[in-house]
Amino acid sequence: MAHEHAVCMMLVDAATMAADEAILGRYAPKLEELAQRDGHLPYLAVAHRALGVAHRLAGEHEQAEARLLRALELFERMGAGWQAGRTLAELAELDLARSDSGAALGHYNQALEAFEALGAAPDAERTRQALADIS
Repeated sequence: MAHEHAVCMMLVDAATMAADEAILGRYAPKLEELAQRDGHLPYLAVAHRALGVAHRLAGEHEQAEARLLRALELFERMGAGWQAGRTLAELAELDLARSDSGAALGHYNQALEAFEALGAAPDAERTRQALADIS
């Protein structure tokens, strides 16, 4: 049987990909609480990324950046390249929300490198499309 924090993480991660403000607002803080309680760094990083997206969607760009950079740091420290790539793509989305296409290009290019290094073809293709959309 799945534990509460595993179910919460899957829900929050799906809400992050869907940019679902309601689910993020309700469950991302809960995931953060559970991950801190259990000392679960991967889930804590997922929570930081989700909260970063929630802040971006709310127009709270400074808070979004702080959360996304914390998530990126944790994923990189754990050697979670695919998760780092996803977080870099979220940083690019934040850059776009700030109307900074130069920074977005940089973050998307870093994400693309991460995805290509892992052979994550669908993610690499989505990132290439995002780069093309900016250019």
